[in-house]
Amino acid sequence: MDMSLEVILMPVSDVDRAKEFYRDKVGFHVDLDGEVMPGVRIVQLTPPGSGCSIALVDGLQVPTGTPQPGTYHGMQLCVTDAKAAYEELTARGLDVTEPQSFGPQDGATFMYFKDPDGNGWAIQEYRRRETEPLHKLLTELASRRQQ
Repeated sequence: MDMSLEVILMPVSDVDRAKEFYRDKVGFHVDLDGEVMPGVRIVQLTPPGSGCSIALVDGLQVPTGTPQPGTYHGMQLCVTDAKAAYEELTARGLDVTEPQSFGPQDGATFMYFKDPDGNGWAIQEYRRRETEPLHKLLTELASRRQQ
């Protein structure tokens, strides 16, 4: 059985403020903004090039428990050039740390930021994605499994 991670509910205290932050400062695309059932608004945003989105939700109680704003940490975005990403993000007004390299190997450079509620994100430089985009690798893997 295949499974894909496509949406993560992001706990925020103010959906409009969070939408503006993720759209304008981080550069996510707004896929959906509307009332999906009476009293429940969902704003779904996707990072450019990603197959996974975040959903900002107002008015929905989750049966497994509704997380509190600022309690999510460790979400990770990948970029092919940390320096260029840093320059673009700071130009957008994002308060992000400068790239930190923890070793010479690909994948060892990181930056960090928090959203207005304190949810913490990492941005990892993974240069290999320039020539080997994840969606292409997953497509190749799926076709091999079917053979």
